[in-house]
Amino acid sequence: MKKLRQFDALVIEEFVKEQFHQPSHSQNYYEIVYIFTGSGRHHLNNNVVDYRANDWFLISPEDTHYLEIKRKTHFGVIKFTDSYFSERRSLMPNALLKFQPEMMMRNKAFKEMRLNMDNLSQINLLRTIKTLIDSKDSKEVLSSPFIFYQVLSLFALFQQQWGDLNTPYTWDNDKQALISFIHQHIYEPEKIQVKHLSQTFNISQNYFGKYFKNNYGISFREYIDNYRIKLIEGRVVAGLTLRQIADEFGFTDESHLSNYFKKRTTTTFRTYKKDHSS
Repeated sequence: MKKLRQFDALVIEEFVKEQFHQPSHSQNYYEIVYIFTGSGRHHLNNNVVDYRANDWFLISPEDTHYLEIKRKTHFGVIKFTDSYFSERRSLMPNALLKFQPEMMMRNKAFKEMRLNMDNLSQINLLRTIKTLIDSKDSKEVLSSPFIFYQVLSLFALFQQQWGDLNTPYTWDNDKQALISFIHQHIYEPEKIQVKHLSQTFNISQNYFGKYFKNNYGISFREYIDNYRIKLIEGRVVAGLTLRQIADEFGFTDESHLSNYFKKRTTTTFRTYKKDHSS
C-alpha cells in the first residue's frame, strides 16, 4: 500500500477534484479535511462514511483511507506532522496544555460517522479554515504564531463539540462526555456495561437507565444498538467479512453477529450488502 510522506511541519492546501488523485494509502502526517462543496464517500480504515458540503474529517498516521467522489468536490486541507505542536508547546495557553491535538486526531470516536457541529461552531470552523487557506502561500506559514493559533483554534472547536475525553468524569460533566466515552469504547463491550459506566461517571447504577433516557430521549440499550448497527453497516459496505466484523465488535462468532444484525435491521447481511453496493 502506498504511504505518503510530508517533511514540512505544516502544509495548507485547497483544491477541486472530480476524481480523487490518490489510491487507498497511509501517510506520516495528520490531516484535517474540510468539504466546501461536493459529495461522495470517505473510506477510512474499515469504515465508509458519506460526505457532503460542510463536512469535515480527521486522519492520523495510523489510518488508511481514500475518497470516492460522487460530485465534484472542493477541499480545504490542513496537514501537519508530530513536530508542529511538539516544537510549539511554549506557545500553547496553559489551559490547553492538558489536551493534545495529536491524541484527538487518533481518537477512534472521531472517525466512525459524519461529524456534526452546532451552527455557531460550524460558522467559526468555516471562518478559521478560510483564514488558514488565505495564508497558505505566506512565507511565514511555519513560523507565524497567528497561523499556529488558528490551527489550535480548530482543536478547541473539536474539543468543545465532543467533550474532552481525557479529563476525569464527574456528575457535572457535559452530557456529551458520556456519549463520547461510549463511542470511544464501542469495541470493548465490558466498558459500556451499565455497571462500568455508572462507576466511571459517578451515577447510581439503579438510576442510570432513567438518567440516560431523561437526558438523551432514548433508552441506553436502544442507543447502543443503533450506534453499533450503524458502524456494522459501514463495515458491510466496506467489504469486511462476517468473521472480521464479529472479531472487531466482540461477538462470539458469525452466527451471533448475523442474528443480532437481522433482529435489529430485519434484513440479512447478504441483502444489505447487495442493496447498498456502489
